[in-house]
Amino acid sequence: MKTAVSLRTINKLAIPATIAGIAEPVLSITDTAIVGNIPTDGMESLAAAGIVGSFLSMLIWILGQTRSAISAIVSQYLGAGRLEAVKALPAQAIFFNIILSIILLLSTVFIVEEIFLLMNASGKILEYCISYYGIRVWGLPFTLFTFAVMGIFQGLQNTFLPMLIAMSGAVLNIVLDVMLVYGIPDLLPAMHLEGAAWASLISQGVMALLAFLFLVRRTDISLMPRFPLHPELGRLLLMSLNLFVRALALNVALVLAVREATALGDHFIGAHTIAINLWLFVAFFIDGYAAAGNIMGGRLLGARDYDGLWALAGRIVRYGSVVSFCLMGLGLLFYEPLGLLFSKEPLVLQAFYAIFYIVILGLPINSIAFVFDGIFKGLGEMRYLRNVLLSATFLGFVPVLYLGKTMGLGLYGIWIAFTVWMLIRGGALIWKFRRKFLPLLQKA
Repeated sequence: MKTAVSLRTINKLAIPATIAGIAEPVLSITDTAIVGNIPTDGMESLAAAGIVGSFLSMLIWILGQTRSAISAIVSQYLGAGRLEAVKALPAQAIFFNIILSIILLLSTVFIVEEIFLLMNASGKILEYCISYYGIRVWGLPFTLFTFAVMGIFQGLQNTFLPMLIAMSGAVLNIVLDVMLVYGIPDLLPAMHLEGAAWASLISQGVMALLAFLFLVRRTDISLMPRFPLHPELGRLLLMSLNLFVRALALNVALVLAVREATALGDHFIGAHTIAINLWLFVAFFIDGYAAAGNIMGGRLLGARDYDGLWALAGRIVRYGSVVSFCLMGLGLLFYEPLGLLFSKEPLVLQAFYAIFYIVILGLPINSIAFVFDGIFKGLGEMRYLRNVLLSATFLGFVPVLYLGKTMGLGLYGIWIAFTVWMLIRGGALIWKFRRKFLPLLQKA
């Protein structure tokens, strides 16, 4: 059956994927907003949450790439009408991923102080980083399991159940954040920053449980790994490895940005924490259309429907651009209340407002890069995605970042580097897509 490439079909996947996608940044934004308003050591707590959040995001994104690989392979088999042949693969992939995450988790626990010293944390901020990370890190296996199950559902063209999982976790996290950070009079003492860490950990555990229940009850895919190894496991691991390297390059940019912002001073890392959380929120918001491109692109490729694939790319770029311009308008209108939502510190707000226009004006560029990123994942073009990120990071972001540092641009230099980074990513993906699929379209 031919896949319809229409606004209705795309939105049926993109809207739930958008809601699911923003759940992760909502968790971070909730922590940031609530922690930034702690009456005692609010600025130091905000800085610690930002530093730890950046490092944990790096670990999750690096290890969570199996989700995209599973989604791509399952959707391609679905498009080719051979879904039964791939049902044994997800369990083997999830088992491998969880074992890897536990090994990494245990290895970081023993060098946690050195990790955050490397990110320029010191004094009270370093103490808060260590205590916050010591709780939150145990949610890593839960999150990676949840991501892998979401990849299975996406490959099956189902974004509704991932949305339910993600939103349940986000709502629970908000409720627990308020209760545990500020406490309940005569019932529960305020736990401050550690309360935010416990809220995130509990929410991640609940999301993993929901993912398990939905997979068992709504599909006939087994989570029990069986031998022999699936023939596609090698391709999946290679795709995951390429995305692993890509995520390393991506996180080099994010971690270097945090490191340089931290070196500028407490109020600068506070401002950067607010800006990067809003940037990631918008990224995941636009990423709903990227997810639709991922899901539908793999199915169209499996069916060798190049006309549909070309139409899909054009329409998703248009829809993603409309969303980005709407978000840009809202940001320009409400930038002052957004800042006050996260912090009441005058120095933090001053630094945040000074660079926020760069964050906002870059959104249309980001939307193109994110949308094509999703399409290329669905097509299984992980090696090219890896090479693009390596080039954008080490030939674009890093030189511009340190040029800005040399010129004394402060936070401006960091966010100019992010803009150059996204320009390279988006431009390279557009060029490759046209070069590869335009000849196939003409032959068809």
